[in-house]
Parts: sequence; C-alpha cells; structure tokens
Amino acid sequence: MPRLKEFTVTIADQPGALGRFFLALADRGVNILAFQSYVEEGESLARLLVDDPATAKSVLGTLRMIFEETEAALVKLPHRPGELGRAAALLGEHKINIDYSYCGLESGSSLALVVFGVDHVGKAAKLLDDLAAGDSR
Repeated sequence: MPRLKEFTVTIADQPGALGRFFLALADRGVNILAFQSYVEEGESLARLLVDDPATAKSVLGTLRMIFEETEAALVKLPHRPGELGRAAALLGEHKINIDYSYCGLESGSSLALVVFGVDHVGKAAKLLDDLAAGDSR
C-alpha cells in the first residue's frame, strides 16, 4: 500500500466533540479505517485515515473544522508478534525517522493497517510495500 492522505483535525477538547465529528462522517457514509486522538497544548487533535478522503474533506469544510491534509506511509501487516517491530526496524535501517504511528484494521480481513508519519514518505512506502510482499531486502 503506497502513500496515503491522512487528516489531522483540531477538535474541541470537551465531552462529546469527537463523537459528533465521527458521526458527521458516518452520516455521509465515510468509514474511519484508523485513527488516534490526543490532547496537546489544550487542543484535542485527531489523526485519521478514511475510505473516502474527498467526502471527509467536504464534511470538514461543512463543519468549519480546522484540519491539515498530509501524506503518510501505510502497510498492511498480519496480526502476529514481530510484524510491527520488523516494519519499524526496516524504516530505521534505511534512516527514515518515524514521527508518529497508529493502526486500525482492514475492512473484511484480519490485517492490521499501520500508518507511519515519516520524514521520507515515498521511500518508506516502497520499503513497506516490499515488506508486506515478503521482500524485506
């Protein structure tokens, strides 16, 4: 799986805000494949990968939410011991710094979707594709 578009969204740090945002996406048929949320400097931030980025972007605009669209590297890994370690180690061996990572599940399978925010997205995407295909060079 190559590079992908992810969203980093600023959400009010108050009860129910994250749920309202996720339900607004669901109302437009957008499925969240992976996400992480955290509070930083008094703001709640969510990073997410969705199945329909164009519609998600439209929802964000309609809700007048502050967001950033960036590229990240994604790999589909079997859910078993060592897979995540091998992926992270491979990036390190190739001098690619991981700024953040999070995971979700591929719809209809037992594969984990692992998202890496890295300093060299194109190179990381190629390495992770090779790893997922069984060629970790």
